[in-house]
Amino acid sequence: MADYSALEAMLGYTFRDRGQLEQALRHSSWCNEHTTEKLEDNERLEFLGDAVLDLVVGHKLMTRYPQLREGELSVTRAQVVSEAGLSEVAHQLGIGAWLMLGKGEERSGGRNKPSILADAFEAILAAVYLDGGFIAASEIVDRLLSQRIETVEFKGFYDFKTRLQETAQARLRATPTYHVVQEIGPDHDKRFVVAVTIADSEWARAVGRSKKEAEQMAASEAHFRLEASNVGSRRKR
Repeated sequence: MADYSALEAMLGYTFRDRGQLEQALRHSSWCNEHTTEKLEDNERLEFLGDAVLDLVVGHKLMTRYPQLREGELSVTRAQVVSEAGLSEVAHQLGIGAWLMLGKGEERSGGRNKPSILADAFEAILAAVYLDGGFIAASEIVDRLLSQRIETVEFKGFYDFKTRLQETAQARLRATPTYHVVQEIGPDHDKRFVVAVTIADSEWARAVGRSKKEAEQMAASEAHFRLEASNVGSRRKR
């Protein structure tokens, strides 16, 4: 096993079981090339880390901004834990250098891919949760994401559909479209899954208690992904 002391120092947490951290850094592409070792990739940890992150950030937002309503809290949390935001934190921590990637993913620049970095950060958070408990995970989030929570942009934030439309038209010369792709739950407690598409490509999906809320949350995630990408960035505005 590698010596993860430097990474632990960056995280501000020392693992009792470094096997949890090692799994969090093990991408599926690496496992697919090392089938004889029968080691699990980080996808299950990513699933758990996503839930832990939502809980911790949701609680911190409720405490920090008591004036926000449920829908506003949901969209604000989506901004804090967006792929772009998490990959930025992961980049600052140097997580990319520690990832175990397959040869193909290595060649394609996987160590710098926002999706891989964001997933790895969530997996590491889950590893901290399993190794040290909820308080340890909460402290990690507080230390690494507190600035994003404190400086979350409110002005004009809740109309992300307008902002996404402006960005999409400037970069792609296209207008976003929204589709309800699934309805979940009974009529008295229904959730709507909305997908946002730009120029025939799906950019994000989100779940909300209403179609309007789901559209705003999907627009917020799509906006951050588009802003973080190089798609259409060289076009004249």
